[in-house]
Amino acid sequence: MSILSRRQFLAGSAATATALALRGPYVHAQKRGGTMRFIAHADLKVLDPIWTTAYITRNHSYMIYDTLFGTDEKDQTKPQMVDKWTMSKDGLKWTFTLRDGLKWHDGKPVVAEDCVESVKRWGKRDPFGKLLMAHTAKLAPVDKKTFALELSERFGPVLEALGKPSSNVPFVMPAHVAATPDSEQIKEFIGSGPFRFVKDEWQPGNQVVYVKNPDYVPRKEAPSGSTGGKVVQLDKVIWRYIPDATTASGALERGEVDWWENPPVDFVPRVEQNPALTTFVFDPRGQQGWLRPNHLHPPFNNKKARQALLYMMDQTKYLAAAVGVPKFYRTCNAVFLCDGPFESKVGTEPLMKQDLAKARQLVKESGYDGRPVAVLQVTDIQALSAVALVTRDLLQQIGFNVDIQAVDWSTNLARRAKKDPPAQGGWNVIHTWWTGADVANPAVHAGVSGAGATAWFGWPENGQIEKLRLDWVRATDKAKQKQIADEIQRLVIDEVLYVPWGQWTLPFAFSKKVRGVLRFPAPLFWNVTIA
Repeated sequence: MSILSRRQFLAGSAATATALALRGPYVHAQKRGGTMRFIAHADLKVLDPIWTTAYITRNHSYMIYDTLFGTDEKDQTKPQMVDKWTMSKDGLKWTFTLRDGLKWHDGKPVVAEDCVESVKRWGKRDPFGKLLMAHTAKLAPVDKKTFALELSERFGPVLEALGKPSSNVPFVMPAHVAATPDSEQIKEFIGSGPFRFVKDEWQPGNQVVYVKNPDYVPRKEAPSGSTGGKVVQLDKVIWRYIPDATTASGALERGEVDWWENPPVDFVPRVEQNPALTTFVFDPRGQQGWLRPNHLHPPFNNKKARQALLYMMDQTKYLAAAVGVPKFYRTCNAVFLCDGPFESKVGTEPLMKQDLAKARQLVKESGYDGRPVAVLQVTDIQALSAVALVTRDLLQQIGFNVDIQAVDWSTNLARRAKKDPPAQGGWNVIHTWWTGADVANPAVHAGVSGAGATAWFGWPENGQIEKLRLDWVRATDKAKQKQIADEIQRLVIDEVLYVPWGQWTLPFAFSKKVRGVLRFPAPLFWNVTIA
């Protein structure tokens, strides 16, 4: 697809989004109440949005938790739980005061200590949070409604960090829950957000149920993204897990469900031809696919073996397998997303043209000993299942002995967190995708962290990259930030922290009875009505 045609497509998607968003609760003729039935893109099994970056867990958390700040549809950071804040002239001391009416689902008030403990736990896990904590001298309550952040040195994007829209999101939890070590999963699921999680009706592999929180006090502003008034019109939201696309499509066509997240794009024409249905692209920036090698164990603890992955890459083949419909995808070698402010060609030469002979030579030079390469294949997400098979074939062509292992998405989430050798339940290669909000710059991009044991799964270690990421958040000049981002990209590709396999957009499918859907990287259910 040409840049022009893609932009025309995205413009049309944005127009659709605007039209949908305008038909919200501020149009008094809309019906209120009722139950929304939603087909989620994966099975919800992990409920801790700090322990995992999985989008299914992030989406669940937007239902039941609230955030200090949010991000509107223009990527502007705005207050959510916070009523007012101050910053000292030198930029080193910040104070935040909570707005009135914040209560946990058990009726207890939200206090400053809850916010402090939640930010601290998030800051141990999230790439942006780690950068903020590296600049933090003190984070503590001042009184019941106010907490203070004292920086050891100036950190420009404080609010952007606290309003980060996607994984990991700094959701606020009760202090005693947030005190759970970040290496362990939380065991209580008490939020202060617009919906309540009905744990007794949660059936992994089948459904998740949420009900309206009658005690939630929304802001008075109009909703935009995760900001503004989170006015809940629905009485109940039921998430269904239907991994078979044909079954899911049939359920939508028969009116058994109202909203289908992430339908395979080859089903989109069928949806668009149905007069009762429509589609909507939530995030026109698109998604970025990843092939992630494990840096801890052979063969990819060797740089030459990892570099072989660059030369074997054929993004067109991956995208055709994962997405299938060319108008929805494009090849893109840029680490920080094509059409974004930090798009660059620096260091991308190995990705520009597949060279299997070069890849085979690098495998030999790496000293690869023939041991099986464990590739996880996520069978219940069509795109990830397809790209795993492409990877298997290409790895075999360049000389690797491949052991492809079929897992469902939830099992994959647990397996990818294991640092054990592949022969003991670990892995060598995984595949995933990230929304544009999560790869837009060096602060949010989990794939460019070289923090070793605390980096995202795969655990690459590179002190030079980490120093450059610190330099990036300290830089105030946009030209300097671009220069630093270019150098980070050069190192990320050369060290092969991961291999991008392209960029695409995801249209979601709806009944035309659905109104008020907001443009945001995650599906949001406030502001939404169903006729």
